[in-house]
Amino acid sequence: MFFEYQTDRLILKVIKPDEAAQVLDFYLRDKELFEKYEPDRIQDFYTVEKQKQIAAYEYNAAVKGTCVRFYVYRKENPGQIIGTICFHDIQRGVFSCCEIGYKFSSAFQHRGYALEALNKVTDLIFTEVGLHRIMAWALPDNAPSAKLLRRAGFCYEGISHDHLFLQGQWRDHAQYSLIR
Repeated sequence: MFFEYQTDRLILKVIKPDEAAQVLDFYLRDKELFEKYEPDRIQDFYTVEKQKQIAAYEYNAAVKGTCVRFYVYRKENPGQIIGTICFHDIQRGVFSCCEIGYKFSSAFQHRGYALEALNKVTDLIFTEVGLHRIMAWALPDNAPSAKLLRRAGFCYEGISHDHLFLQGQWRDHAQYSLIR
């Protein structure tokens, strides 16, 4: 697997720590939006230094093949991150599966970028990584995410109760899957 791919409109790449300032800018642009759907941030998350540490960890995980986070850029502006898509909890052998997650800046939603990136990454997972099943989770009231997953071919499988601790409470999540 390579660390950079392109689609018609996008560049998807695994970044190195020296690009941490771009990552911090991405998170700060939509801090309130992203925090609604993710676990509480560690104390120094919104610093360049912490983003460098996270980028180094994620780069090493990608090299090992245990987790791969692609940052998404538009070809017309390759210096600005518009989203991220990550596959993690990669299990080989009899499970042959992973989980996938994504987030896109509000300014770039509803333009087909997330679907384009998701289609590219799911293809990579099946053809290059060789996995059989991809799982995704979304809050039951997150209609845009559910719509995106269905458009990408994922099937709704049900509710996982008290699946993730968000904003001080256990939250149910809808589970979706895509089978090779």
